[in-house]
Amino acid sequence: MKNPNRGKVVVVTGASAGVGRAVVAEFARQGAYIGLIARGRERLEATKREVEELGGKAIVLPADVADAQQVEAAAERVENELGPIDIWVNDAMTTIFAPFLEITPEEFKRATEVTYLGQVYGTMAALKRMHPRNRGSIVQVGSALAYRSIPLQSAYCGAKHAMVGFTDSIRSELIHNRSAVHITAVMLPAMNTPQFSWCRTRLPRHPQPVAPIFQPEVAARAIVWAASHKRREVYVGWPTVEAIYGQEIAPSFADRYLAKNCYDGQQTSQPVSPDRPDNLFEPVPGDYAAHGIFDNRAKSVSVQSAMNLKLMDLTAHRGVAAIAGIALAGLLVAALRKLG
Repeated sequence: MKNPNRGKVVVVTGASAGVGRAVVAEFARQGAYIGLIARGRERLEATKREVEELGGKAIVLPADVADAQQVEAAAERVENELGPIDIWVNDAMTTIFAPFLEITPEEFKRATEVTYLGQVYGTMAALKRMHPRNRGSIVQVGSALAYRSIPLQSAYCGAKHAMVGFTDSIRSELIHNRSAVHITAVMLPAMNTPQFSWCRTRLPRHPQPVAPIFQPEVAARAIVWAASHKRREVYVGWPTVEAIYGQEIAPSFADRYLAKNCYDGQQTSQPVSPDRPDNLFEPVPGDYAAHGIFDNRAKSVSVQSAMNLKLMDLTAHRGVAAIAGIALAGLLVAALRKLG
């Protein structure tokens, strides 16, 4: 099908910028009806106009995902105005870039409430409606950092790790109930999004993603694909695969490597501007969209991701794919042992 999501009702949190904005655009191209959740009405209105230009339909739902009642009210409005929710994408996040000892309890709590509890509350609102109907799809937007943490991002890494544990628990409950509702997680690499320009920081220099960097459209294609394919998890980009399996094989080496390289690696050469915006507790104004400031360094295609999705589309040959994957993993382990 050229437009598998035409006419489907989709909710996206974090819809006004970054990966969420790119996901919205991808669904809009397929003719979906989209509920747009984020805090800032101005950017949500701009996102709605973009959806309509691309052939979709959207409603604006200003809400803070850290507030369960606001999320529930947004879900109720979507079903009243657009119809039963088919797909729910939990993408909203915020964070603080800083050494752990320089983060206040209030800052850590806020980053956790948005990035982790926001996904919990979104999943609650979605399942409340999907479970009785016995249909629907929930996509958790995760990260390689959900499996391999890095310094200076303890709040974000902790929230993404929590999301994996929470999602695994819910998945088992759905299986126990023989539910047709599907929940999946899409793990992302470093993305060129506005978060590095507006998330709170105490670093001396401007934050940056750890290279290699990918454009948000790479993530969006995988997230939209995952919404209609029953896969447990989807890994986007070879760096994500390396991080996740590297953590399994050599976690102590990763600890030391990141301790040595990941402080400078997360900062540009430019000092932090004194008038830098800060969205930790309040949305910030400005014409932010899907992309951040690293367009000249970001890749618009992930060969790994494209090949991975095509391979997973070969549902009639899953056994062959599994055998090939096991063989590849065995070769990798053998190579690492030789190096060790």
